[in-house]
Amino acid sequence: MAAELSEHHRRLAQQKREAITTAATELFLERGYDGTSLARIAEAAGVSKSTLFKRFPTKAALFEAIVTESWQRDAGDTAAQPQTGDLRSGLTTIGHRYADLVGQPGMTALFRIVIAELPRFPELGRMQFELGKLPYFNSVRHYLESEHEAGNADVPDAVSAANQFLGMIANYVLWPRMLLIDWNPSASDIHDAVEQAVQTMLARYTTTRQPDPEPQR
Repeated sequence: MAAELSEHHRRLAQQKREAITTAATELFLERGYDGTSLARIAEAAGVSKSTLFKRFPTKAALFEAIVTESWQRDAGDTAAQPQTGDLRSGLTTIGHRYADLVGQPGMTALFRIVIAELPRFPELGRMQFELGKLPYFNSVRHYLESEHEAGNADVPDAVSAANQFLGMIANYVLWPRMLLIDWNPSASDIHDAVEQAVQTMLARYTTTRQPDPEPQR
């Protein structure tokens, strides 16, 4: 019974946290970072001010949580990197995870908030880069370095290679969405964009013949 109550309390706490971060993201977009108070966020999230302040004593702490959680969602899980030995498979896995990650509405909202508030609150940009983009980027760089060290790829500059790969995907999945409200590529189009990015990387960096992709069914 105690375990059930503990699990129930954990779920409630997580639900409240998600309600807070969701409300904060929406209000930051609507009213701007400076124009949104923690009290207003608590009201929109349906939680008490004491509950919000206990978890997030400042707006900076709340925004930090939004950034961290946005970049650590399951689609962008950097903890379970592909094993070395199959460059095509590894890049495909990473590519589709990244497309799912940057294609989520919350990621678009996060970038819009940062861009809009950057002149007055440059610290938001630093948070986005240092807590979100950079750790994710480094995980991809480390994977490419591992393939290079194992002799499966010729990647003398993993920083440039990671930039190229992620850039090809983001340039189709994320950045048009920043300017075009109706930009909504199909799952098939996104899949093709990732596969084209993988093929480009293989053509540039492979050292041995990679396994042919399995035919789609």
